[in-house]
Parts: sequence; structure tokens; C-alpha cells
Amino acid sequence: MTSKPAGPPDGGWGWVVAAAAFAVNGLSYGLLRSLGLALPDLAEHFDRSTQDTAWVSALALAVQQAASPVGSALSTRWGARPVVMVGGVLTSLGFVFSAFARSLLHLYLGLGVLAGSGWALVFAPALGTLSRYFSRRRVLAVGLALTGNGASSLLLAPTLQLLLDTFGWRGALLVLGAITLHLAPCGALLRPLVLPGDPPAPPRGPLAALGLGLFARRAFSVFALGTALVGGGYFVPYVHLAPHALDQGLGGYGAALVVAVAAVGDAGARLISGWLADQGWVPLSRLLLVFGALTGLGVLAVGLGCRGALLAAAGAYGLSAGSYAPLVFGVLPGLAGVGGVVQATGLVMMLMSLGGLLGPPLSGFLRDETGDFTASFLACGSFILSGSFIYMGLPGALPSCPPASPSPQATPPPERGELLPVLPVALLSSSGGPPSTLDTTC
Repeated sequence: MTSKPAGPPDGGWGWVVAAAAFAVNGLSYGLLRSLGLALPDLAEHFDRSTQDTAWVSALALAVQQAASPVGSALSTRWGARPVVMVGGVLTSLGFVFSAFARSLLHLYLGLGVLAGSGWALVFAPALGTLSRYFSRRRVLAVGLALTGNGASSLLLAPTLQLLLDTFGWRGALLVLGAITLHLAPCGALLRPLVLPGDPPAPPRGPLAALGLGLFARRAFSVFALGTALVGGGYFVPYVHLAPHALDQGLGGYGAALVVAVAAVGDAGARLISGWLADQGWVPLSRLLLVFGALTGLGVLAVGLGCRGALLAAAGAYGLSAGSYAPLVFGVLPGLAGVGGVVQATGLVMMLMSLGGLLGPPLSGFLRDETGDFTASFLACGSFILSGSFIYMGLPGALPSCPPASPSPQATPPPERGELLPVLPVALLSSSGGPPSTLDTTC
């Protein structure tokens, strides 16, 4: 049955949804981050270059993000629960299919297309549903769910290396296929929630279902441009941090330790960043700028770090990247309204895929040309810094609202977003997308 509270419960079953989103994030991005440990084995088995094998992870990441608006649209129409459950089955089948690959093309299709499509159906609906369950603790809840990335990497990196040593890459992929099947019961925990301001009927037409009308708002467009540039470098350490550590002579378990250190910093920072954002001491747009820039500097440090300093550089990168992640999704209810947060989440994932598809192959190409990953991480860190500076235009693109008079409830209604200027709910719930004049309305 669908519950009908007066507003986001800000707890209760929301914590169960947070736990489900935690597992979904761990079995998607956490697994993608650890998958780089298998790339050297794939390159050796198929006798292909680093650039060629990088396309396996790059395609999985790009398909997962580019198709996320489809997952959001299906979730808006049919509900998050069945969509996430189907996505979990597709992801598992992608790993099982890839275990029997006879060429890199089979891996492109299995891990890149099939598993990537499954991941596209699970992440945005799960995170969007979580945002609907919380208001004043929303960014903290999102940060808690996003720690699944780091916690999963911490566990999966050494586990995957052990599987590779024991069963080879084919056996390892079969085991991962069984593990990712647990995405299906995670989807079963996503109980539907109806909130004030929700449209009375699902959007009609593909453009409205995908939420493309959000691009008519200048604030969302500025945010979209910056996020797309950040995506050009943000996911490179997911794919090439472990191979970079191997190039530095750390060995298989040494590389796994580097990934684990980054994961620990990432996980802890997501919680702290979420708590800090919910306090309202610093505008969310400023936090995006600061932590985005620190992430770019962290990637540069990984590229420049020698063998002895690589652990420290990976930890710094993990702390900064983890701080950035919950802010990207925490800002969405203020930009799109809680009624459009699922669609906005899918669009953000699609935007980051534009950079995510370019970054890892470019990194692999630079490694093949130069013989190491130094130039790769320097180039990708520059992408992140460029995107972060775009966020400097975000406050100017947001509506200019006069200071509110003091009142017992200093926080705007939760369904309208509490950290950014409020947009009219009636227009936010329009299925055809809001006009650009919304940028001047508080």
C-alpha cells in the first residue's frame, strides 16, 4: 500500500530506504571502483592495450549514467520498487554473461551494456526515493547512503583480488554476478511514498517523463555544465587508481590497499559533508565549489605522488571526492523540487556520463603514450577543477530572494527544498517542464 503522509517523514521507514540505497550504491559504484583490479588480467588474457580494456569499465559507467533518465522515467511511471528489482537481475546477468567472454567485444556487451543498463535502473530511483523520505536531514541521509560506495570498495577490493588469485577473472565475474543479484531485494524495500505537490498523474510524453524541461532553468543549466565537466575526471580513479598503484610497483594487494584507503576517506567524508550541509552554515553552492575544487586537487596529487606518497594522496582524494558526492544530489530538491528529484537525479547521472565516457579511455590513451598514469591524472584533475569553477556562477543564476522575516519555522516547507531558493510547487509539478521565468520567482 502507498502511504500518504502530510510531508516527508524525515525518518521511520526512510532509514530502511537509506539502508537499501546504501547497498545499491555499494553494489554499483563501489563495485565499479574495484573492477579496475581485473583490468590488467583482461589486458593480458586478450593481449590488448590498457586503452582497450579501459573501455570495459568506461562503457559500464557511461551506460549506467547515460541511461539513468530512463530508469527515472520508468520509476515515475511504474514506481521505484519493480524498476530496481529488474535492474538487479539485469546487472547479475551481465556479470554471468561476461564470465564466458571470448573477446573484449563480449565484455563490452556484458559488463558495458547489460550490467550498465541494470545499474541505470537501480541508482537514480533508489536515491530519488530516499530524497523523498527526508527533509531537514536529507543531505545527511543521502551522504549515509552514498557511503555504500566507500564501504563496498573497502570490502570488495581485497575480496576481488583474492577471487582473481584463486579462481581467475572468469570465476571472479561469476561470483560478482551472484553478489549483484542482491540488488533485487534492495529494490523490494523501496516503499512508495505520495507527497503534497506530486503531480496527480505520471507525466505524458517522453520529454516530460525524462524531465528535460529542467534545462529551461538557468540555475539547473549552470549546475549541469559544471557537473558534466567534473564527470570528465571524477571517475578516472575508479578505473585507473589500482592500475596506477600497480605501475608504481605496489603489487596486487598493495594496489588493493590504495583503493581501500581512498574508500575509507570517501565513506567518512560523505557523512561529515552531509551533516555539514544540513546545518545550513555555508550555502550549498559554495560547498559544491570548495569540495569540487579539492577533488580536482586530490586527483592531481594522485598523479604526482610517488610510490611512498601514493597512499596519502589516495586518502586525500577519497576525503575530497566523498565530500563532493552528497552535495551534488543534495542540491537537487532545491533546484527541481522534491516532486522532480527522481527525474533530476537521472539527468545528473546522464550529464556525468558525458565526461565519464571520455575520461577513462583518455586516461588509458595517455598511459599508453607516456608509459605511466601521471599525465592521465593531471588531465582529468584539470577537468574537475574547470567544472568546479563553473559552480561559481550558480548563486547568480539562482533566484534572488529577500531575507525572510524571523519566524518559528525558519526552514521552508520540506517539499520545496530547504537549502536553495524556493520555486513554486505548482510549476515544479508541471509535467511539461517549467518555463525559464521561474528563475526570477521565489
